[in-house]
Amino acid sequence: MRQDFIQYITHEKRYSRHTITSYDTDLKQFQDFILSQFGVINLKNADHYIVRSWLVDLLEKKNSTLTINRKISCLKSFYKYLLRDGHVSSNPMLKVIAPKTGKKVPEFVKEKDMEMLLQNIDFGNDFEGIRNKLIIETFYTTGIRVSELNNIKITDVNLEAETIKIHGKRDKERLIPISGYLAESIKKFITIRDSIFNKSEESKPYLFITSRGKQTYSRLIYRIIYKYISYVSTNSKKSPHTLRHSFATVMLNKGAELNAIKELLGHSNLSATQVYTHNSIEKLKTIYKQAHPRA
Repeated sequence: MRQDFIQYITHEKRYSRHTITSYDTDLKQFQDFILSQFGVINLKNADHYIVRSWLVDLLEKKNSTLTINRKISCLKSFYKYLLRDGHVSSNPMLKVIAPKTGKKVPEFVKEKDMEMLLQNIDFGNDFEGIRNKLIIETFYTTGIRVSELNNIKITDVNLEAETIKIHGKRDKERLIPISGYLAESIKKFITIRDSIFNKSEESKPYLFITSRGKQTYSRLIYRIIYKYISYVSTNSKKSPHTLRHSFATVMLNKGAELNAIKELLGHSNLSATQVYTHNSIEKLKTIYKQAHPRA
């Protein structure tokens, strides 16, 4: 039944690979819990009392409210699926209330630090160095997700029009503009890349590839980003998403409209984008206190 649900969210709902993995892990943890604590083998036999017991156990084990709410979302989707297919007669999640979470302000790298990274740090002139710098430039100037970067194909890049077609969550596509500078960097990289890997059939479709000519993967990208952001920032988080936050923050600070940023980021609703306004408001407060005589 768990596997049927995973197949459902994979092929019908088209959830992201990350969400699918997380939901599968969450359901397995819940299944192990109800078996060990209540002797319940089948997930469909769990009621809201059992669900609440699991949530209390998670809280006692110091799981964050963000993590717990994700697990609740997983169970809501799962039991809604079971109800739809007639496997259960009632949804136990209707009596489960999610704990409130405070809005977390995204960490980002300051504009001056990003400029220092891209202008003053030596990435090297070999294939990996050139690729790594381009990866960081692409994240910072487009705000795309790590899965989206890994899946960029050379045919998605239009250097003449200065656009990239991005394949986002649930197979949604969006066309985003790129700067002339980034377009030129991509053009140079493709030339170098093709001169080294022109015989590799596996590498041909994808823009970003490993030193062995294969498509890049998330763990590699995380290592690259962590390494180079560490040169210029003391942020606790140093990930591709940090650069996504940096892109959104600098766009907002430079006067871009929130709706435009929403479209560029590929958010489905404006509320997901509004979290970035906090950083800009804090910046405005600082400027106000420095500039206004009555502040």
